[in-house]
Amino acid sequence: MKALTYHGPGRRTWGEVPEPALRDPEDAVVRVDAVTICGTDLHILKGDVPEVAEGRVLGHEAVGTVTGTGPGVRTVAVGDRVLVSCISACGRCAYCRAASYGQCTGGGGWILGHLIDGCQAEYVRTPFADTSLYKLPDGVTDEDALLLADILPTAYEVGIRNGHVGPGDTVAIVGAGPIGLAAILTARLYSPARVIAIDLARSRLDAAKRFGADTTLTAAEATPEAVRKLSRDGLGVDVAIEAVGVPGTFELCTGLVRPGGRVANVGVHGKAATLHLEDLWIRDVTITTGLVDTHSTPMLLDLLAAGRLDVAGLVTRRFGLHEMQEAYDVFADAADTGALKVALVRT
Repeated sequence: MKALTYHGPGRRTWGEVPEPALRDPEDAVVRVDAVTICGTDLHILKGDVPEVAEGRVLGHEAVGTVTGTGPGVRTVAVGDRVLVSCISACGRCAYCRAASYGQCTGGGGWILGHLIDGCQAEYVRTPFADTSLYKLPDGVTDEDALLLADILPTAYEVGIRNGHVGPGDTVAIVGAGPIGLAAILTARLYSPARVIAIDLARSRLDAAKRFGADTTLTAAEATPEAVRKLSRDGLGVDVAIEAVGVPGTFELCTGLVRPGGRVANVGVHGKAATLHLEDLWIRDVTITTGLVDTHSTPMLLDLLAAGRLDVAGLVTRRFGLHEMQEAYDVFADAADTGALKVALVRT
């Protein structure tokens, strides 16, 4: 079969690899019908995730059809249309029993396209199929479901829930890429008074407006003083969500938040960021980090099926699966191409 494999920083190949087979009783093999590319994949290609071995098949977001199951699988069957979650969960360890699946110590967590071969391929082996695959309702399209593999639960859990966004809050979202836009979309579930989107690219700020941001600012405009003026009393935002993963944006978030406010870091960082405790120690600021657990995926899937979560417009470019290299080029050059999420489908 064909797959996208990693061969060290800056090097990737679309070519032949062995087709996956069942290894453990709880495995399933899924034919990939739709897949996407994540900003985390770009971090891997930059060398920011050294645990990824040469030759690894990348990718952790897919929708597909089950083609095989191990004898221990009970809840999905051959022929089922499923969402392949970015997080695998053993379902038995202490973290999984607390719904902290991202921290699974039983062989799960973020493993697809990281510690084992992922789903930017024609087929993928998925461990712990009962707790890591989600059967899709007939009315949900592959393309819409694809957005629930990672960006929607990540933005919601690590950004909105960790930041305790609530009614009447002023929320600043730094970074209007796919994660930032998903954060705007899911923040609206909690009726904040104002959502402020900040980004370098005007095209992404325009997209932020379409997804519900009340105010958009370029990076040059988003000084702490300017953002404080947009808060209800001039003291700063209640919640600042970092959705980029570079030192400057994290440090900006800590400068935007009000005393007693929350900074929710979602971005994947490959370099050290400065924590200005000389300014923050006295301000009762809470800073959270996290890897998505995907405990919210069933709820988000229900909202999607009910028409209460409008993800139309997040996918801006579409390709055939065999056009993986071109899709990577377009996604990696989003500043010029205007790409948000890309979808690649079996043809």
